[in-house]
Amino acid sequence: MSVRVQTDDFDLSTELLALRRSNPKIGAVVSFVGAVRDVNDGSVVAEMTLEHYPGMTESALIAIIEQAQQRWNIVDALVIHRIGPLQPLDQIVLVAVASAHRGEAFAACEFIIDYLKTEAPFWKKEQTPDGARWVDARDGDDAALNKWR
Repeated sequence: MSVRVQTDDFDLSTELLALRRSNPKIGAVVSFVGAVRDVNDGSVVAEMTLEHYPGMTESALIAIIEQAQQRWNIVDALVIHRIGPLQPLDQIVLVAVASAHRGEAFAACEFIIDYLKTEAPFWKKEQTPDGARWVDARDGDDAALNKWR
């Protein structure tokens, strides 16, 4: 299991290849990549800045992966989350899960991103034509989380 919070971008192919080759028991790798949109809540987004709570954020991400490991038989998992200023189309987050079979990998990947969106200490500020604004949690994110409870 690996968690990284970083300003640098990541290369999806490199990360998935390293995960897939980490263990010969892996038969499936499922991934999710989140990206910065150019419009949010009806406003054009010129830039989004992501902030986090160092140490606490990484611990929260590890705890989320550990919860997934308790629910599904996964071999390995990777979460990379970027911080700092990002532009539309930039990658924000990678969640990748490796398991022997696809069903467990799909479920665990969805679980991890649903928990990450609501439970990990990240804050987003968008730059719009009307000025800067903090992004509130979405009702849809809470609903996605509730299906796992």
